[in-house]
Amino acid sequence: MSTISSSSEVVYEIGPSDPGTEAGGGGRFRRWWRGPESDPRWARPSLLGLLIAAAVLYLWDLSASGWANSFYSAAVQAGTKSWKAMLFGSLDAGNAITVDKPPAALWVMEISGRIFGFNSWSMLAPQALMGVATCGVVYGAVKRVLTRTHNATIGSVAGLLAAAALAVTPVAVLMFKFNNPDALLTLLLTLAVYAVVRAQENGSTRWLLLAGTLIGFAFLTKTLQAFLILPALTAVYLATGPGRFLRRLWQILAAGAALVASAGWWIAIVQLTPASSRPYIGGSQHNSFLELTFGYNGFGRLTGNETGSVTGGPRQFIDAPGQTGATTQLFGGPGGPPGFGRTGGPRAGGGFGGGGTTWQRLFGDDIGSQVSWLLPAALVLFVFGLWAAGRARRADHARSALLAWGLSLLSTAAVFSYMKGIFHPYYTIALAPLIAVTAGIGGGMLWARRTEIVARIGLAAAVGVTAWWSFELLARTPDWNGWLRFLVATVGAIGAVLLVVGPMVTGRLGRGAPVLEQQQEQGSGEGLGRGQGQGSAVPGWVPDGRLEGSPGVTADADIPAASERVPARNTAFSKALRWVAVTLGVSAALLGPAAYAVATTKAAHTGSIPSAGPFGASFGPGGLPAGGGFHIFGGPAGGNVFPPGGQNGPGMQNGQAPGGGQNGQFPGMNGQPPGGSQGGQGSQGGQNGPGGQNGPGGQNGQPRQGLFPGGTNLLDASRPSAQIQALLKQNASSYRWVAAAIGAQNAAGYQLSTGDPVMAIGGFNGSDPSPTLAQFQQYVAQHKIHYYIGGGIGPANGGADVGGAIGTWVKAHFTAQTIDNTTIYDLTAPTSS
Repeated sequence: MSTISSSSEVVYEIGPSDPGTEAGGGGRFRRWWRGPESDPRWARPSLLGLLIAAAVLYLWDLSASGWANSFYSAAVQAGTKSWKAMLFGSLDAGNAITVDKPPAALWVMEISGRIFGFNSWSMLAPQALMGVATCGVVYGAVKRVLTRTHNATIGSVAGLLAAAALAVTPVAVLMFKFNNPDALLTLLLTLAVYAVVRAQENGSTRWLLLAGTLIGFAFLTKTLQAFLILPALTAVYLATGPGRFLRRLWQILAAGAALVASAGWWIAIVQLTPASSRPYIGGSQHNSFLELTFGYNGFGRLTGNETGSVTGGPRQFIDAPGQTGATTQLFGGPGGPPGFGRTGGPRAGGGFGGGGTTWQRLFGDDIGSQVSWLLPAALVLFVFGLWAAGRARRADHARSALLAWGLSLLSTAAVFSYMKGIFHPYYTIALAPLIAVTAGIGGGMLWARRTEIVARIGLAAAVGVTAWWSFELLARTPDWNGWLRFLVATVGAIGAVLLVVGPMVTGRLGRGAPVLEQQQEQGSGEGLGRGQGQGSAVPGWVPDGRLEGSPGVTADADIPAASERVPARNTAFSKALRWVAVTLGVSAALLGPAAYAVATTKAAHTGSIPSAGPFGASFGPGGLPAGGGFHIFGGPAGGNVFPPGGQNGPGMQNGQAPGGGQNGQFPGMNGQPPGGSQGGQGSQGGQNGPGGQNGPGGQNGQPRQGLFPGGTNLLDASRPSAQIQALLKQNASSYRWVAAAIGAQNAAGYQLSTGDPVMAIGGFNGSDPSPTLAQFQQYVAQHKIHYYIGGGIGPANGGADVGGAIGTWVKAHFTAQTIDNTTIYDLTAPTSS
């Protein structure tokens, strides 16, 4: 039996296996529970406990959000009814038009729906499990790197902290409980970076091929966003990968081929299928997936030139009672650049694009509280981690891994900061695992050299900047647990000071102390270039605990890496002081985001633009935070419909909008919106979901008729009354579509309520040229559509006006009836000519 002493001074034993563990179910369970023998005994149980806690956090009250983003829910429903709709990502089982993304994220939810039945839980549970899996990957990524280059204890502790940091990141909690594609995208990209780092260990081509395949499927999840990490990963592997440069170049090309193959098969199917035999490609103006990829969902996001998007331009409400032909400015231009100061109101400022295009965007009011809690610390630890690597060899694994994760973080953050097109705060979930792993690896590298003053300064700087930034973020919501920011600041300040001066108080750790040394245990990896296998304990001497090769350190071929050596004698007081400093530092880092994470879990989230935190239930009726930066029902372009910072404007209180909206509601909420539809009975629309205090539908579940006139809603689904649902279900099986409505969210609400296909005229924004008037007339003549539902939004930003043309034709040839403030036309009963 041998005794292993790690650099964090946890002593554990490795001895012969228990005879009862080699066979039988009990032995397998023990190995599963215990993990590798080289790990500390507490590592695997701690990991399992953390993953269970993450699962509880993500699965808790999961169905409270109902259909979440009804746009994707309708597509999932369609995919459970039609294999063709599943293949192409159609919004309806009649296969009129697709969603404006590739369908990979839908496939997972649709398979779950086909197995367990389509409902909110079966749709959202896979998203939550993706979150748990991502936490596991983050743990494995950090632990493996630090175990190979330092020891298993440092790797396990840093891995657990990194996984915990990801688990409580507010935007991660939000999106792993939601049905947008970002959950799958985040998991795939995290796995891809992990695979590249694994390839760096020994030049494995298989791991690079896997990375290319994962990025290819990430492309089928959210197109070009999957490629944001490609430049960083390619550069890092070419620069630091093992082997000759030409071999590394060949491997990168092979990985690129795997990427093309894993994404290209579906693109080929879409491009080769005749347009008449597949649904229209939503989000494009010419029924082309390549146009969607490189335009609306691609370079248009960078330049802001997104034909048919929701940005800019007047929108027209079509055939809404009391608002026929009314034109308003729906969204203004992007808001001004966010600042670092406190705003005086919850989540104020910023524009539809998530704030101005500046490096400060990720720290601004719209986005800062979503993801940036540990971003400053990750940047600090990235820089100090490179210092800790020193002048290591070109292929040093710790440095190359830190570069892979850190540069992926920087490249993704740079694009998010400066893209001029549509950008929503929840996109930043892609940063969360990159932040966690970068901070974990960098922090572990510094902890291994904690006896050096520079390393301690780096750790203290990370804790200090995190405590300061958490204080600033929490100060943006001063009325919500206002005491918390002072606790975080105090705890962080004490922890930072102890990290620096603690060893000075107790006498510098390890100074002149004899050490017990052990070569890295068998199977644990390269150990800073040393061989594997069990070595004998050898006494040695390392002044000030510095790494071998530092000034004053004598190299010895029989002595293992300094990072694997620890003092055999140390005072109990110094150990206690060290762990107090660590506990305080970790608490300062995680208290703020954890509080926001719990608040996010307790709220229902619906609509197209959900937001995490205590003031971010959703974007939709009753869910827009005060000062959110949107233009609705008039107002000049380029500014905010609400006063910046939630401050009071003329005739407003508490950052209200004109028309009686409270706590960040839209105008007309708690009253009569234009056109007369009542927006629910909720009195606190910004809390716990759209429409009121008690979640979707307003107080006590009162139905919500919609945001825009006539029940129309661009960013959340319509809520048809029971009378309308009964009407649409009449003879539903006799029609390909029970109804047609302008805009995907509008159509999705009717489809989800009835369970029958509803055609979305114009796609998501009502600006796609599908169907044409001639096609619609043909469908009506063939009795494929039963009803036309009036009310809708016209084109914007250069999109087509098919909705206006179809609405005009329907109005001229069919008789309208108004049910619950909604105009409906029976397309099987034309007026007499």
